[in-house]
Amino acid sequence: MSNWLTTRYQMVVRNEENLAEVSTINFTYAKVAVISLLSFIIIFIGALYLSQSLLAQWFDPRHTTMEYNQKLLSLTIEMDSLKSRLRAQDRFIGNLQTILQGDVPDGETYREPDQVNTDDLNKDFNPQKIDAGDSIIRQEFEEQDFSLTSYSSNNYSDELKDIFFFPPIQGIVSSPYDMSIDHYGIDIVAKTNEPVKSIADGTVILSSWTQDGGYVIAVQHRANLISVIRHNSALLKKVGNFVNAGEVISIIGNSGELTTGPHVHLEIWYNGNPVDPEEFITF
Repeated sequence: MSNWLTTRYQMVVRNEENLAEVSTINFTYAKVAVISLLSFIIIFIGALYLSQSLLAQWFDPRHTTMEYNQKLLSLTIEMDSLKSRLRAQDRFIGNLQTILQGDVPDGETYREPDQVNTDDLNKDFNPQKIDAGDSIIRQEFEEQDFSLTSYSSNNYSDELKDIFFFPPIQGIVSSPYDMSIDHYGIDIVAKTNEPVKSIADGTVILSSWTQDGGYVIAVQHRANLISVIRHNSALLKKVGNFVNAGEVISIIGNSGELTTGPHVHLEIWYNGNPVDPEEFITF
């Protein structure tokens, strides 16, 4: 076997017409075996790589199943993320509605401290009995110190300055923004049944009725900006609806206790602080 593998051979290639020598090839069977084995290994590895990558969809019956499993896993992760965001958004909207509406937990009513009766704590909640508690909350809020809060327009971000605001309604400003009397917005008088528009793109986070503000609608805009419109006669959008700038969202009215006639009360809150709407909108 050793002699057979190591015996040298020569292969001569000649021209058929004149028998002139064209080329010669020296070889042994050992070289032929090694070259053949290396060629087989290279071809095998290449074929295996192609069957697992580029040609997998034709040669691997599990390829389609694995693709579907990967897509399913990706969709499941994305759905879990969306569920978490929706739960966080629902909590945010619920908390904001509770604050703006002055709601209290079921089974509780606001009373003066000396009038609290433990026997009444389990009675059903009645919205008509929160007047006293409402006045307590209002008094505590009015007594808070706002001296450290700056409402200067110099604090407005560039993103806020770049927003183009639409006037919610064409009318006359009957009562301007005045922090000294706790008037955190402006009152606009207009025609009866005049449509009220959104001042910018955003998502409705409150569309409900409150005791003081009547029918109230609030829209969350970009740049941590919230617009609140009170004393409407009708609300045309629901919580969660996306609205475009200039889109009709309510109808002017005279609802709520703190109103003296048909008008709308517009408030703009930036980063949790009220700002003067007339600094951004021309009426």
